[in-house]
Amino acid sequence: MAGSGSLKRNLGLWSIVGLGLGYMTPTVVFDTFGIVSEGTNGAVPAAYLVALVVMVFTAISYGKMVRIFPTAGSAYTYTRETMTPGLGFLVGWTSLMDYLLLPMVNCLIIRLYMESMVPDAPPWVWVVAYTIVMTGIVLTSMRGTANINAILLAFSLVLMVTYCVLAIAQINAGEGAGTVFSPEPFVHDGVQFSAVLTGATVVCFSFIGFDAVTMYTNEAKHVSLMPKAIMITVIAGGMIFLIASYFTQLLYPDNSQFTIVDDPLPEIGLLTGGPFFQLFFVAAAFAATVASGLASHASVSRMLLVMGRNGVLPRKAFGYINPRTHTPVFNIVLVGAVCLLAMSFSLEFISALINFGALIAFTFVNLTVIAHYAFRTRQVVDVRTAIKYVVMPGIGAILTGVLWASLHGTALIGGLIWLAIGVVYLAVLTRGFKRTVRSFDDPEADADMSEPEAPESDTVASEKATD
Repeated sequence: MAGSGSLKRNLGLWSIVGLGLGYMTPTVVFDTFGIVSEGTNGAVPAAYLVALVVMVFTAISYGKMVRIFPTAGSAYTYTRETMTPGLGFLVGWTSLMDYLLLPMVNCLIIRLYMESMVPDAPPWVWVVAYTIVMTGIVLTSMRGTANINAILLAFSLVLMVTYCVLAIAQINAGEGAGTVFSPEPFVHDGVQFSAVLTGATVVCFSFIGFDAVTMYTNEAKHVSLMPKAIMITVIAGGMIFLIASYFTQLLYPDNSQFTIVDDPLPEIGLLTGGPFFQLFFVAAAFAATVASGLASHASVSRMLLVMGRNGVLPRKAFGYINPRTHTPVFNIVLVGAVCLLAMSFSLEFISALINFGALIAFTFVNLTVIAHYAFRTRQVVDVRTAIKYVVMPGIGAILTGVLWASLHGTALIGGLIWLAIGVVYLAVLTRGFKRTVRSFDDPEADADMSEPEAPESDTVASEKATD
């Protein structure tokens, strides 16, 4: 652990966007399609539309706050600096559950795919093999991780476009709804808004990742790229989910054609394009899942790095950066160890816990905009600033709060247990709440985490001035 190095500023706008989209796993829309279609009575795109609207409001708030606090802290940093240190710690603690479990979810999905393809092999073999490969790649370098992520993401997107073309051809031939232009996937007899709202709490899991790009702030070529990267990621991801779910819902108005409703992706590929296309479609799902695994593994290791550098976790281990690879080695290996738990847990349980932490973080990011601009700096002086800094983030907070309250009981119970553990740990750190908890993002501790920013190009400087 001697001779800690620094993070390297070598990620451009599209590398960051690619990591965010890879984190979101575009093909997950097909994995959850059967469950959401059944719950919404055939209105999966409506659920995605509701979730997208909520995420856009939250992305706008993220863009505002990352300008004020241009570090790799995310929701917990914003909450600490605009509200209270203790509350910031607890928001960070719930976010930590979200980030730690996301790499394990990808490992779990790979395990399920391999179990269906090679049922005679013990499941732990796939978990161990996946974990070793992912951990090894992320250990090498952030630039290499981003490049591999981009290749896998491109492959999965090409197969998704091919799927949409095949689906359109079948719909035009009279299959499913029989027309490619129809409001039926969004609204029809039997669709209830409460059911769509519940469906949105499920599909919001698909959006988790756009916020994770804030973890790469210390490796962005320019901090000014971050607000744009956040917004592009959430809108691009949302459009991918909307388009894919729209054509799938038109082609398969209900689940009657699916044998396995919990994960119909392989059957969707078979029914839409035959056995040959199914092979490539499942391969695309593998690629998307691995890309998400790379992005999420790299992201949470950097969150732990921030916590280590600022004394919330032991600095010697969690705050160490390998001077040769410019990566937080201990954190990356630790996340790999967590992935090994994919041998035991179910996808439904883990994804429910992830939604708990993510929605709390999203809610507080919206609230921090109000706290900072309306109360700390008192910049709300007219109707325009009131709409910008109070109304819009207020709507975002209410919408994310509604989704949080609509979560499954299992998620609420598990998440509250994790939060209770965080309260106990906070009491230990503060000697019974008598001291202020150490900052997750202390500027002095954070100063040596990354290389200085490269001089801004004329284009970037111009865009920044325009913003």
